[in-house]
Amino acid sequence: MLAEAGVRALSYRTVKRRLPGYAKPEWRNRLSGACAAAAQIGPSALVLYDVTTLWFDTDTGDGFREPGFSKERRLDPQITVGLLTDATGMPLMIDAFEGNRAETKTMIPLVQRFVAAHGIAGVTVIADAGMMSEANLAEVEDAGWSFVIGGKLPEVPYVIGQWQRANPGAEPADGMTLTQPVIMGPKANQRRRTTIYQYKTDRTRRTLHGIDQQVAKAEKAVAGQAAIKRNRFVTLTGGTRAVNRDLETKARTLAGWKPYITNILDAEPSWVIGAYHQLWRIEHAFRMSKHDLRARPVYHHKRESIDAHLAVVFAALAISHRIETQTGWTIKKFVRALRRYRTIKINTGSHTVTAEDPLPDEVRQALAAIHQGAH
Repeated sequence: MLAEAGVRALSYRTVKRRLPGYAKPEWRNRLSGACAAAAQIGPSALVLYDVTTLWFDTDTGDGFREPGFSKERRLDPQITVGLLTDATGMPLMIDAFEGNRAETKTMIPLVQRFVAAHGIAGVTVIADAGMMSEANLAEVEDAGWSFVIGGKLPEVPYVIGQWQRANPGAEPADGMTLTQPVIMGPKANQRRRTTIYQYKTDRTRRTLHGIDQQVAKAEKAVAGQAAIKRNRFVTLTGGTRAVNRDLETKARTLAGWKPYITNILDAEPSWVIGAYHQLWRIEHAFRMSKHDLRARPVYHHKRESIDAHLAVVFAALAISHRIETQTGWTIKKFVRALRRYRTIKINTGSHTVTAEDPLPDEVRQALAAIHQGAH
């Protein structure tokens, strides 16, 4: 890539000598500060948080690179990587944790580090439900921060049941929201929060289709026409199989509803839901880092080298986000469009002749947009 861009690649010895500097907290905080300044983060910030894992080409763990939960079901040693971005997906800070550390125990340390490094007074953290345990939520509130998380629906909430009793047989309007104040946590440390339930027609259709398929498989399993596999609608009592119709009824009742939980008690439902749905941006950032920027697999062994590797990926991610934001192109399209163009300088005695391919208008416009955004 460097050769294609006309940049002389550094020697391996130079890379080894320079790499430890990129792992130092001071340098990484300066890099984070530059990204925060580019994102125009003020005294209060809305940030998105998520985690992913990076695996290593090795067989044995060392206390940091350890086998742990992997969405890809890999058994290789890995690390857990936490990423903090602004509401647009601009990376703000990154950190690595032990591969076997629970995801819920990664968020608070990273947000605390971000707040301390940049003097942020107020933070609103947006995260998926899997990132937030009740202990996490309490820590967020004790620090004076706000949060918005997605929730789960193990039972039919009171407000949904009340609406259905008042409107028997009726389907909720697409996008309808119901709000319910809730008290969460143990008696000795109860917290007041708000849960917003939103109904979406498309979500209902997809959910009901999935329920129909699972129930059909459960009925075949109960009738002895198919093997019993993991199916939540099959109940085994002794040697008796049965379809759990009560669970089916509850699942159909909850189809289409999604809960959002926040400790901002007076927040507008549309704002809470809109803030939560910005999480796709951080998921996009992770996909970009893994595929377009080739952040994995990682071949480093020392913690220092791993931190430096992540710092380089973080910087590349910030630049890629900037390019995508300014041009409206994906970074993959941008690289593919520009890598074919070359400028060649030929020295002929006392003269230098420059030969270059003419750039198409769309490429010129993309480059102009990047330069304009830099000022």
